[in-house]
Amino acid sequence: MITQNRASRWRIAAGAVLVLTCGTALCQSNTNAVPENARPSRGGWECNRGFAQKDSACISLDVPANAYLNSQGSGWYCNRGYRRDRQTCAAVKVPPNAYVDEADFANGWQCNRGYRRAQNTCAAVVIPANAYLADSMYGNGWECNRGYRVSNASCIPVRVPPNGFLVRSGDDWKCERGYARHDDTCDALTVPANGYLDSSGSDWACERGFRRVAARCVALNLPPHAYIDYSGSDWRCEDGFHKQDAVCTAEKISR
Repeated sequence: MITQNRASRWRIAAGAVLVLTCGTALCQSNTNAVPENARPSRGGWECNRGFAQKDSACISLDVPANAYLNSQGSGWYCNRGYRRDRQTCAAVKVPPNAYVDEADFANGWQCNRGYRRAQNTCAAVVIPANAYLADSMYGNGWECNRGYRVSNASCIPVRVPPNGFLVRSGDDWKCERGYARHDDTCDALTVPANGYLDSSGSDWACERGFRRVAARCVALNLPPHAYIDYSGSDWRCEDGFHKQDAVCTAEKISR
């Protein structure tokens, strides 16, 4: 009897395992079932070209007139000369002196060279004397020739003083090395003894061991146990000493 009951329990347990296993397999089969207009893919399925997934099905894409499927086949774009308007493609209204452009921010068109956008039209760029047409979409649409600068809606000459030169942009000037700009002139720099022109060429600095005071270079007065610091125009005390007024005082050692 004991053996028979034990065998019955094993049959029940085995049957339960079989039911659970089959149940799981059925669920997996239902979950991974490839719907119509789809194909198997890694980990499941994906819709065929021209169809889009919605829940567990693949529905046909409604591609409007003047549109085409994208490269993935899961969406659509409007043809050149058309812009998306909800679920349709509307023709771009291109004004005179403009051309079709696919940039989203430009309403589907851009003005021809020599014209600028003025609301929904293209207005001719008025170029003043001594200027040329610029390629930039921003600003006036024109730039001054080298040696001229913008003044209101015109280009006026850049007045370069003696010992000056035009900068790279051509709309301003700088002084040559050894001169400093003051108003509209270039004044020669007076470099004092123990001084030199700095890297800018428009000012001077003192040599190491000297400090700039007004228009002179004054030598540093180093007290005992001091040395010139990294700047070259001041001093610090050696280890074990601290700066107090103009001397280096020994630090007190606590015992």
